[in-house]
Amino acid sequence: MQAPETSSINTGLIKLLDDYFEVIHARDLSLFDQVFHKDCCLYSAQGGELVLRPYAVYRDQVANRQSPKELGNPRKDQILEIDQISDSMAWAKVQLQMFGGIMQDYLNFVKIDGKWWIIAKLYEKVGEY
Repeated sequence: MQAPETSSINTGLIKLLDDYFEVIHARDLSLFDQVFHKDCCLYSAQGGELVLRPYAVYRDQVANRQSPKELGNPRKDQILEIDQISDSMAWAKVQLQMFGGIMQDYLNFVKIDGKWWIIAKLYEKVGEY
């Protein structure tokens, strides 16, 4: 898949996405706190049930697992789609590999006090590698 055109997207969003990929790959918790807003939530539907993970629960899960980097997995990620809705809201569809799975995430961003944050994440395993 060809990478989307990003020249019209705020460079802070592109940096945030790169930091997001690094958080997931390397389990960088100080960076985690700069990427995910403290009021964010993650959503998925697994086995027909809604899975809801508030910030604190997700941070604890990330902190207590081995990272893909520690397991020797290369960082493989890409931005599939991105749209800046306004000066303070945007979304992106991204894909990354971790723990043998190909994941796709829909990330919602909000800009507060001049800083972009992930405020919501929908995620799904779409394949294996």
